[in-house]
Amino acid sequence: MSIQWTLIAGCMYTELALTFLLLLPIISPKRWHSFFKSRFLASIYKMSHVYFMVFLAVLVLVFLDAIREMHKYSGEIKSPTHGHAEHLDVEMQHHMRLFRAQRNFYISGISLFLLFVLHRLVSLISLLAVSYAELEAAMKQAKSASDAARQLLDQQDPTAASKDISAELTQLKEENKKMLAQKEAALKQAESVNREYDRLMKELATLQAKEEAVSEGGKKDK
Repeated sequence: MSIQWTLIAGCMYTELALTFLLLLPIISPKRWHSFFKSRFLASIYKMSHVYFMVFLAVLVLVFLDAIREMHKYSGEIKSPTHGHAEHLDVEMQHHMRLFRAQRNFYISGISLFLLFVLHRLVSLISLLAVSYAELEAAMKQAKSASDAARQLLDQQDPTAASKDISAELTQLKEENKKMLAQKEAALKQAESVNREYDRLMKELATLQAKEEAVSEGGKKDK
């Protein structure tokens, strides 16, 4: 294995180890987040996007090179150009090169895949740690608010509270009396209107009777 592919294989094993560590349940996301924000990684974190893109470009290049080598040696095996005597040795060499190309393909492909997995894991762990911190802050704030409300209730004077309640009851009684008085006045007014209506109806009936009597008298005179 050449130095290039030895380094790629080393990166793959390193990525596997880091993925395994990040997936361990014994280490909380809060600890990982504090480690990511440490002084050691603070300077690296500023340029992490650039490092990620450079490493991604290198892995993509070696991955494409491995694909090219695979197609190259697989084509040579399908179309041999040597004689029968040398055919076996040449075929073994081509198979060995094809095996190396396939090995490099899997190494670079797995390294490329694990790079995205690590990037996503780090993002999710940081987000989870921030969510935990916000939840703890919200719980503390709610607890402090409930404690403050409880203290205010404990410090409140019961006599003052009873005075306020009695004042509200007195006000409600007065409003009830006013409403009853208004109701009685409305009933009296309705009764007077009803009596006036009856009187007017009687007068109307009397006038109609007189009018009928006058009209009948006029007919008799004729």
